[in-house]
Amino acid sequence: MSLIDVREVIKHYGGIRALDGCTMAFEEGAINGLIGPNGSGKTTLFNVLTGYERPDGGAVHLQGEDITAFTPDKVFARGVGRTFQLTRVFQRLTVVENLHVAAQRTGGFRAELSRWSSGSERARAKEVLDFVGLTRLAAEVAGNLSYGQQKLLEFAAIMIAEPRVILLDEPAGGVNPTLLSHLASRIQALNAEGTTFVVVEHDMEFVMGLCHRVCVMHQGRALCAGNPEEVRADPMVLEAYLGTDMRPMEHADVEVR
Repeated sequence: MSLIDVREVIKHYGGIRALDGCTMAFEEGAINGLIGPNGSGKTTLFNVLTGYERPDGGAVHLQGEDITAFTPDKVFARGVGRTFQLTRVFQRLTVVENLHVAAQRTGGFRAELSRWSSGSERARAKEVLDFVGLTRLAAEVAGNLSYGQQKLLEFAAIMIAEPRVILLDEPAGGVNPTLLSHLASRIQALNAEGTTFVVVEHDMEFVMGLCHRVCVMHQGRALCAGNPEEVRADPMVLEAYLGTDMRPMEHADVEVR
């Protein structure tokens, strides 16, 4: 079953159609990949899905509910978490203080502040930090973390709210292979517990090894969708990226932002 349905979505920026009647679906309970050449509209689609951009046409449905006109806070309240291409952590706060701020997004400040002081809330923070492997850095100022560690912290901040679907925008960007492998294992573990993922990424080996299903965008529209092997071998995908045969894709040096 699809959890998110995108139906004929259009988004203009002046004379440029970033999304040109885009229609696709992301499956519930799966790790969905979203790939495409530079400028194909992937991040714009994420912005529309999460309420940061209002489409000029079409609709977005979350488990049958029309969320097209929802603001980011309303989308978040429906259980949709999202990271960004550039990490958005509070550089001057400690790791655990970043989680404190993240916890406040799920309710009013006063209510969340009292919850944070409870043993259960502190235990939840420790559980999340243990899960992503940042417990030893709980008291460290976030700005002192490596870029990869900041990506993990941003991921942890989303986890605090326990969303049912997490949209990851280029999680592998700037992350060393060791931390990337750790991040992939954390995504798989959460997915095994029922969390749905949609992953925008330019690292083809990462996407093809992680995702159950991959959607491909080109010029603001959905080009094709299928399992990694089907997408890797699809002539339309090969043409969209390089205009030539690029098999085997996992060894191609391709940037698809």
